[in-house]
Amino acid sequence: MGSGRTVTVFGAYGHTGRFVVAQLRERGYLPVLSRRDAGKLAELAVSERGLEVRPASVDDPASLDRALAGAAAVVNCAGPFAVTAAPVIEAALRAGVPYVDVAAEIEANLDTFTHFADRARAAGTVVLPAMAFFGGLGDLLATAAMGDRTAAEEVHVAYGLSSWHPTAGTRAAGAVSRERRDGRRVRYTGGRLEYRRDEAPLLEWTFPDPLGTRPVVGEFTMADVVTVPSHLAVPEVRTYMTVEAAGELAAPDTPAPTAADEHGRSAQTFLVEVVVRSAGGERRVVARGKDIYAVTAPLVVEAVDRILTGRTRTVGVASAGRLFDASDFLRALSPHLTVEVHS
Repeated sequence: MGSGRTVTVFGAYGHTGRFVVAQLRERGYLPVLSRRDAGKLAELAVSERGLEVRPASVDDPASLDRALAGAAAVVNCAGPFAVTAAPVIEAALRAGVPYVDVAAEIEANLDTFTHFADRARAAGTVVLPAMAFFGGLGDLLATAAMGDRTAAEEVHVAYGLSSWHPTAGTRAAGAVSRERRDGRRVRYTGGRLEYRRDEAPLLEWTFPDPLGTRPVVGEFTMADVVTVPSHLAVPEVRTYMTVEAAGELAAPDTPAPTAADEHGRSAQTFLVEVVVRSAGGERRVVARGKDIYAVTAPLVVEAVDRILTGRTRTVGVASAGRLFDASDFLRALSPHLTVEVHS
């Protein structure tokens, strides 16, 4: 069993992993840097002085055990999560420590809920998948919008990104997902995932100012279709993406994100609007911020802090909205995120 404030970050030298390491240090935690490439870990340790390096690989369980030894928790930032999630969760269960990841891969998150729910619950530990901009944030926003209700007819999550320069990890995860789906797209309707070969519809979404009405790709399905219905009775969960951002993600020559401020964040801005509809009416929650990869770090670290300080509602495999007080969690993310609730 881990103790103290040591947190192993698997995938520490990746784009998101570096933000997570920095945020952990800012919050007073001691990250342990881990992943398979010892050279890249050593380079990161030069800039992150005083941190221990523990190389580990998902095909070497003993190395993962060494990476987690004495840690209070493990954060998995290394995709594709179809490859890394299960081995790192197994290591966390052996160590008896909580596991958190930033997976945006729909099928990988489903695998976590399917294969580890009983074992994590029996062990009395927390396994939290998709604690990231896609999956975790949408689930927290939808849960906050639901209030005391646990059921609704529809949840819509509209992503207004000013741009999208994908990381190498995003591209790799997307390739794995496309392979697992045999090139099909996916949507969540009628209380289940549906795989289709037709094109996603092009629609319009009226965002709050300053975005206004924008063309969006409808059924641009993200991890929210796993996290939201994992604990809320909602038969229809739809996600949308601004056309420009979706086009940049799809283009093979779109460059990776580059730093535009002293924190390493890119110039990308985002607005996420979640609409919950039921017979009782409609509620909207809006979140605004900067850099979808950078904002994942405060999401992750706030989750780790709440897990380690006992501010959780359950054990086992659970999404953020099930595990935490969603409204309180979102308030704690200021100034990284601005959230507005509209009845």
